[in-house]
Order: sequence, then C-alpha cells, then structure tokens
Amino acid sequence: MLVVGANGVGKTNLLEALHVGAQGFSPRTRADARLVRFGEDAARVSLNGWESAVAVESEVTIRPGEPKRVRFNGASLTSAEELRERLAVLAFTPDRLAVVKGGPLVRRLYFDRMLGRVFPPRALLPAEYGRALAQRNAVLRRTAAGVSSPDAVTPWTQAVAGLGSDLERARAELVALLAPRFAETAAALGLRDASVRYEPRALTVADLDARYERDLQRGTTGAGPHLRDVEIGSEARDLRRYGSQGEQRTAVLALVLAEAGLIRERRRSTPLLLLDDVLSELDDERRSALLSSLPADGQTVVTATARAAVPEDAPRPDLVVAVSPGEARAA
Repeated sequence: MLVVGANGVGKTNLLEALHVGAQGFSPRTRADARLVRFGEDAARVSLNGWESAVAVESEVTIRPGEPKRVRFNGASLTSAEELRERLAVLAFTPDRLAVVKGGPLVRRLYFDRMLGRVFPPRALLPAEYGRALAQRNAVLRRTAAGVSSPDAVTPWTQAVAGLGSDLERARAELVALLAPRFAETAAALGLRDASVRYEPRALTVADLDARYERDLQRGTTGAGPHLRDVEIGSEARDLRRYGSQGEQRTAVLALVLAEAGLIRERRRSTPLLLLDDVLSELDDERRSALLSSLPADGQTVVTATARAAVPEDAPRPDLVVAVSPGEARAA
C-alpha cells in the first residue's frame, strides 16, 4: 500500500497509529501521553485484519495517568508485550538511521529487541541481565561506602556472569542468522559487501572477580554485554564512521528486510512492514530495487509525497491511499 500526501498532512501519524494498534507503543516516542490529541482525555486505536489467514482484531486505549488498556480478539491482555507476541510489525522511520550512525547503545537496544522478535522465548533475557547488572552495581556502591560487605556482591556476580554469557550467545546466534540475509538484501539495494558482525565473549565469574577492585572504585561493572557493539559495515568500512547518509539509510532498510525474512522463516508469518519516507533519498534504481525486495506474501505500507516516487519499472502498489489533514481515502 502506498500512502501519499504533502508534507505535514499526517502520513506518518497513520503509520504510527498502525504500529500502536499492533504493538502497543509508538515507534517515535515512549511517552504515551504524547499520543493523545490536544484537548482530548484519551486515544484509542482499533485494527482489524488477518494473520496467517486468521481474522484478528486489536484495540489499544491510552489514557494519561492510567495503565494502558490492550485487547486482542475481544480479550484483555495484561500488557502490550503480549500483543507483540501475537502480531509482528517492523517499522522504518528516518530516525532509525541512528541504528547505524549512532553509538553502541542504540545498536545494542535495536538488536536486543530483534532478539525478542526472532526468538520469543529469549525476549526477557536482556532485561533480566540488566536487572542483575543494576543490582551488582548497587551492591558495589554500598560496599564502597562501607554499608555492605564484599560477600553481598558474590551472588550478583554469579547472576551477571551467567545471564551475560547467555545474552552473548543469543546475540551471536541472531547475528549469524541475520548476516547472510543482510548481505544479500543490501547488495540488491546497491550496498556492496555489506556485513553485520558480533563476536561473542564469554563472561565468567573469574573475569568479574579479576576486576573487582576496579569495579568497586567506579561503582559499575566494567565487563559484559552491556559494553559491546554490533559492527555494521560495507567493503571493510565501518558505516558509522565512513558511510554516507545514503549508505546508512540503505543499511538500515536492509536490516529491516533481512529481519522480516528471518521472522517469516522462524515464525511462519510475514510481519507487517511500515516504511516511512524511505524513497526520498534513493535514486530510481534503488527505489525499484527496494520495492522489488518487499515480501510478496505480506503487507507493506510505504509513505511518499507523490505517486511519482514509485518508478515506472517498480512493482505497482495494490492500493494507493491519499492523506489530507484529518482524512485518508483510497485514491
């Protein structure tokens, strides 16, 4: 589906509403209150569609100051996380370029969220590691202040080592599965010899014990997956430092499409793709390559300022929706 309209008329808002209705949160902000229209006391998104030939219906209601209400096929869910386990959605927005051009923290968060989408049983692993790490750091600071003993650090050292090693292995497995798909998709989009790499490092109790004094002085744990990075490159170049804006955009798009293929393979369901303003900085050849790379058995929503953004030799959209302020209709 192609969504067209002038800048500022609400194309991105439409994609954002689809994401909220299918995932329970906005891809643009984590402040739910910002999703409520000025002057209104609540926001609600209702979606109806099909998932693997099965009819589905979701509803998300946001009322500032109250817990978010999420319903799926008429039943209340305890959290938005449950909705994400049922519906797979991947989004590209211009600010996603930070996945390539931003710092290591952005990439860690991005790949850890991908870990949960591709391997649902491991979705909580990054958070569990983060909680153990926070506890160890807190005990280190209390010990340094003389209000706790070194023995209190031991169980959290063991937890950080165990969960950290599990997270390292999970990330490495994810990247190993993703890498060939990423390289193939990036090549189709004109980015040559693209690569994504993550070398796992075992984290042991002995490693943490060896740096105990340093960690005690600093009040933080100085080793573990919370300090690692995922390398994204092309032709032996680090795209964060040496990639152009166009190359960085292509790399992020290739990551999204590669993940979509991986999810389809493992979960037997093609995710909904929401691609906002993906065509504006690509030439016609790359626009055609991108549109030809979209999953044929799934649904993709692409925004553009005009139909002419789709090259003549590219696949034609099944539906064109024209957006004007406060209205969206089939063109």
